[in-house]
Amino acid sequence: MLAGWGRFPVQEARTYRPEKVQDVAPLLSLGTLTPRGLGRSYGDAALDRGNVVDLTRLDRFLAFDDETGVLTCEAGVSLAEVLRVMAPRGWFPPVTPGTKFVTVGGAIACDVHGKNHHAVSSFCRHVESFDLLPAGGSVVRCSRADSPDLFWATAGGMGLTGLILRATLRLRRVQSSYIRAKTVGVRDLDAAVEALERLDSTHEYSVAWVDGLARGKRLGSGIVIGGNHASVEGLPPRFRAAPLAGHGEGGGGIGLAPPVNVVNRVTMRLLNSFYRISNRPGDGLVHNERYFYPLDGLPRWNRFYGRRGFLQYQCVLPFHTGRRALVEILEAVHASGYPSPLIVLKRFGPQEGILSFPMPGYTIALDFPVYSAAFLEFLGELDDLVVRHEGRVYLAKDARLPAHTFRAMYPQWKEWREVKLKYDPEGVFTSSQGRRLGLSA
Repeated sequence: MLAGWGRFPVQEARTYRPEKVQDVAPLLSLGTLTPRGLGRSYGDAALDRGNVVDLTRLDRFLAFDDETGVLTCEAGVSLAEVLRVMAPRGWFPPVTPGTKFVTVGGAIACDVHGKNHHAVSSFCRHVESFDLLPAGGSVVRCSRADSPDLFWATAGGMGLTGLILRATLRLRRVQSSYIRAKTVGVRDLDAAVEALERLDSTHEYSVAWVDGLARGKRLGSGIVIGGNHASVEGLPPRFRAAPLAGHGEGGGGIGLAPPVNVVNRVTMRLLNSFYRISNRPGDGLVHNERYFYPLDGLPRWNRFYGRRGFLQYQCVLPFHTGRRALVEILEAVHASGYPSPLIVLKRFGPQEGILSFPMPGYTIALDFPVYSAAFLEFLGELDDLVVRHEGRVYLAKDARLPAHTFRAMYPQWKEWREVKLKYDPEGVFTSSQGRRLGLSA
């Protein structure tokens, strides 16, 4: 049985785990294939009732230039491993999502973004090339110059164009493992939006946490945190001897899932109080592991939501309509009776790609336990709201979007589909999500 990180849905599948790149091509004879990395996409993007190819054993570093930061590795290398090996040498991923437990191949397939999209765009902006095994069976080198149509269809294409085998990307130089963070308390949504805009002009990273229980005049209240990589000179003397220390794999966590959802209004109030206390307004220094990956210390935190699992509803809304849409979303959530224990808000900048999620605007992510069938219908109402405001839902977090809504959100889907038919006319590469959205057979 397999599931995404949200543990909804759960499906049976035959899973194959090739150990070497040369072991991958013979799998094309099996019929349909679904690529899978570390399983951190939240829904059914890496699920199928057929053949799932787990690429995590393709985890070798192949080349690295310590002068330029250009790294070539197999697609199953995780960002955790990149950090473990490269961070002590002064190199850091140019873009990282909220967990380091994703593979390089998965980061390309989802074109992941981080807290610095407004400054440096998404992950694939920093990918120079990758080797892809499409349905034809011959490996294709994809870059902006070589097979650019396949490059851009694969970037954010959710694994439906083929199996990513290797990738070359540019890391960024850092002087320390610490972030100089600025924390601002905000009283409402207007203040949160203004603080994000202000911090974006002076900080590479920014993110807002929104109190999911606040409403009325306090709607959108919370905390906004900006950050920049700290220089060695900016560290306290006790840290200067080992400025690049402290990158591990994380550990601990919850074993069996609780029989019921333990996320409720009581625990939400406790979480909100803890979050405010641990993120007091002011300037401070924090290790980048804590700044970027606060939940990785609890690798199975998704089990707090109980056996039904959870959904994250993440959408992006263009600037010209986003402020009004954010109010409507938060008010709709309050009125629905389905509270969200974790709400995150960020700003996006310019974006390339066909199916890549970001666009200039605001992105809001809301975690929900899977409450009921009526709850899923409510999410359909949120979809309609997002479409009305010219926004779209993040496919890496999606587990239930209908095909007609997807097409309204992603008007370039026809362009993507043409590339898919060119390289995979028989629909070899598929997934439960791909079938649901009409992107694959």
